[in-house]
Amino acid sequence: MAGALVRKAGSQSASGGARAWAAAFQQQESLLLGDHGDLGFEKSGGVRYSSSLAVSGSHRPVKRGTGGRSSVSGVVATVFGATGFLGRYVVQQLARMGSQVMVPYRGVDEEWRHLKLMGDLGQIVPMKYDAKDEDSIKAVIANSNVIVNCIGREYETRNFSFEDVNYGISNRISKLAKEHGGILKYVQMSCLAAAPHSSSRLLRSKHAAEEAVLQNFPEATILRTAPMVGVEDRLLNRWAIQAKKLPVVPIPGDGLSKLQPVLVIDVAAAVIAAIRDEGFSMGKTFELGGPDVFTVNELIALMFEAIREYPRMVHLPMALCQLLAMPREMAMKRGIPIPFSPTFSKDYLDQLACDLIVSPDAMGLADLGVTSHKIGGLTIEHLNAYRTGGPSVGTTVGESIHGAGF
Repeated sequence: MAGALVRKAGSQSASGGARAWAAAFQQQESLLLGDHGDLGFEKSGGVRYSSSLAVSGSHRPVKRGTGGRSSVSGVVATVFGATGFLGRYVVQQLARMGSQVMVPYRGVDEEWRHLKLMGDLGQIVPMKYDAKDEDSIKAVIANSNVIVNCIGREYETRNFSFEDVNYGISNRISKLAKEHGGILKYVQMSCLAAAPHSSSRLLRSKHAAEEAVLQNFPEATILRTAPMVGVEDRLLNRWAIQAKKLPVVPIPGDGLSKLQPVLVIDVAAAVIAAIRDEGFSMGKTFELGGPDVFTVNELIALMFEAIREYPRMVHLPMALCQLLAMPREMAMKRGIPIPFSPTFSKDYLDQLACDLIVSPDAMGLADLGVTSHKIGGLTIEHLNAYRTGGPSVGTTVGESIHGAGF
């Protein structure tokens, strides 16, 4: 009997000690959080985790270290479209300053494996998801305070239309970001010439995405980009491949449409600038283009100069191009696999009819503190690989255009 009383008293004492420890822990947590318990950095279910503490009362991430990849920038970013052309540069810029980056992917491991090397140990976190499933999206943004949406497609597939990719996914992500409550910065990538009455369905869907994002998340930053140039681009590389495989490079129409191509690393720098500023970019739209405007003919001639070949171009009547694109359109509507390039479509021809240049009164790279580089010389040195005889044919020392150096 006496032993039972002792055991009961000991149990009550242990229980009381546990309650006291829990009360002390809660008091310490409240002291750490101060009056900032409503910042919203919590997982679904309302449970607050220690990662939530890296937020200051001024709604700015708390930084630690000197700013390198082993530092803590306080940014936990989910980059949708991280495995794409622009996304990989955004991931690299975020990781190099000590940010943790969530990489949503829907394919195989090889799509994201190269991104792991861009950040410190554990800083690049691949997460498989379904862009059509809201619960899946909630999971990849649960711990984030920054979202960058680089998802976009320049052609349609049997599974995703322009409206599905550009509007539907953007609308879904921005709505869930607002419900999250802890997203400090939201950056939405778009296209120059996006307009509600454009002849291109891609550009119409991009404009619809902008409106949906701003309606769901009014503080979002919209970055409209010109056609981007870089090692993996689908602009100059496409023409260079045609130059090597075909007797002439076919150009739909007269080739007089204007482009203002921008270097991909400048666009990535603009994304980082929008994330790191003190709120200047929130709720605003920026148009990102390079310093020079080219016609399609001039840009293809620049490509031929880079690969050391005489320009060989032929202009095809637009009516003929529309006729050649019809089989693809018919196959797409019937869900038939397409054995040829998916990029040559009616909408691609409609895009070529639009001038993709920065509006005169639009805010651009300079407003974000980014210096744009000229397209030419070292900035298109990746085209040297297409030179007959190897990339060392010709000289590269004198190719650097003034102002294009790094």
